[in-house]
Amino acid sequence: QVQLEESGGGSVQVGGSLRLSCARSGYIDSSYCMAWFRQTPGKEREGIASFDSGGQIDYSDSVKGRFTISEDNAKNFLHLQMNSLKPEDTAMYYCAARGRSQGACWREGPDFFPTWGQGTQVTVSS
Repeated sequence: QVQLEESGGGSVQVGGSLRLSCARSGYIDSSYCMAWFRQTPGKEREGIASFDSGGQIDYSDSVKGRFTISEDNAKNFLHLQMNSLKPEDTAMYYCAARGRSQGACWREGPDFFPTWGQGTQVTVSS
């Protein structure tokens, strides 16, 4: 079974950048989809980007043009490069995975994903 662990969170000022990483270990089906979600206290977990094993990438409107999702060549890490950060990007960020899945999977919502990391906090201050 696949395990996920996020890293790279921290505190930055408005307009700054951070790069989150999600280390993947264990087995996952050769056809898979992985996504980044974020959550603030009292709100539902929000999907923001996804990457599938076929290379399809999709973003929510809230991060399109500022965030970039990618996978390393060894397929051990899923990254989220976050540029031009805004205070509203402050949240706990999670990566999620589902095997036997393709497409813009973040749009399926958090219940679609059986596997999650523990999260990494991102704080953007003005």
